[in-house]
Amino acid sequence: MKRNETYLYAALIFFTLLGLTTFSMAENKYSIKEMTPQVQSALDGRKGRFSQLAALKASGDIGENNQGYVEALTGNGDAAAVAEAENQDRKVVYETIAKQNGLEGALETIEKVFAGVQRDKAQSGEKIQLEDGTWTNK
Repeated sequence: MKRNETYLYAALIFFTLLGLTTFSMAENKYSIKEMTPQVQSALDGRKGRFSQLAALKASGDIGENNQGYVEALTGNGDAAAVAEAENQDRKVVYETIAKQNGLEGALETIEKVFAGVQRDKAQSGEKIQLEDGTWTNK
């Protein structure tokens, strides 16, 4: 499993350097190999809420946590609902990457690597959770 995690890290670093947050279909050993209806629905959901999520991040109502998910940081009910939907869709994508690439035991690693990608992509002023658990503005 350690070898698979090493390959996963290398692949994710490569895509991070290219500025991509999702895996390309055939360009990587660790990719979404089959576009299932669940994955397509998750990707469509993420695309559909992108603007709303960006606005909630900019206002400080949502931040990127250190586990690869978003977190509602205020009492804003809209933020909580958007965070829940986004996290459900991210989980589908992460689990699919793990399952389709024989990395079922590496879900936590996938989540943490994506957390780093999202932290790096965060816009100035957005809230991010550092690896040690502290929240800060980027």
